[in-house]
Amino acid sequence: MPIKLPSELPAYDILTQEGVMVMPETRAAVQDIRPLKIGLLNLMPKKIATETQFARLIGATPLQIELTLIRMTEHETRNTAAEHMDAFYRPFQDVKDQKFDGLIITGAPIEHLEFEQVTYWEELQEVMDWTQTHVHSTFGVCWGGMAMIKHFHNVSKYMLDAKAFGCYRQQNMSPASPYLRGFSDECLIPVSRWTEMRQNEVAAAGLKTLLGSDETGPCLVEDPEHRALYIFNHFEYDSTTLKDEYDRDVVAGTPVNVPQNYYPGDDPTQPPQNRWRSHAHLLYGNWISEIYLTTPFEMDKIGSETTDLRKA
Repeated sequence: MPIKLPSELPAYDILTQEGVMVMPETRAAVQDIRPLKIGLLNLMPKKIATETQFARLIGATPLQIELTLIRMTEHETRNTAAEHMDAFYRPFQDVKDQKFDGLIITGAPIEHLEFEQVTYWEELQEVMDWTQTHVHSTFGVCWGGMAMIKHFHNVSKYMLDAKAFGCYRQQNMSPASPYLRGFSDECLIPVSRWTEMRQNEVAAAGLKTLLGSDETGPCLVEDPEHRALYIFNHFEYDSTTLKDEYDRDVVAGTPVNVPQNYYPGDDPTQPPQNRWRSHAHLLYGNWISEIYLTTPFEMDKIGSETTDLRKA
């Protein structure tokens, strides 16, 4: 089954051309199916690129997905047209009475700030508390995942001496996890961040690291108590996302290293190779599958009841 998107959303045409099954809202309305309701709280400045990346991954499963694009209520983006935001995004305060099977909280390029210095931190804390009563499963990505761990477990992030930038191998530390079903013993994932969370502190908080690296630390962390996954790296990245970041910094004269293990021979004149796409689809497909198997059929029971179809 396809992902349900407004036909005017840029992601609709992009994903259709890629062969992803996309359904307009008018057609979805006549199907007698309970779609999984997934929210995307998009904190990234380039909204269209980010919404397309995540729609691509969650729309590749056999289930019908209804995607709701969400923004912080008072925060105004300067990098995406106001017309796009008004047409396709809903402020959190307008959707907080609804319930969702899943929610993705993206990263944000504000790593240098302490969490409490972020202008929308108070509302984001409200969002994170709200997930415990209104969302069945939450996926925090990069800064979004770090923010959730800070909020729920008071684990700090630390500035790195140098930016972790490139594609790094991650070890499969929990092969029996349903989220890693079909994963190899190791996988490659794009990394682009100036901060880290430390494995000893993550473990001390009672969290389980599913993917990790000696070079870049924990990557994918499970928090069963809060029905959440946190990933500090970027399976959702397009093939050229790291290249775009690198080229931007070169043009701006910002000191930047060539992203490691990304270009053939680490030569930035060569086209980059995507070696993480299959594992990206596996991870998000497994997450959607786990939601389907455990979320209540009746939406009003989300947050208070779990119906695990594997045990029915």
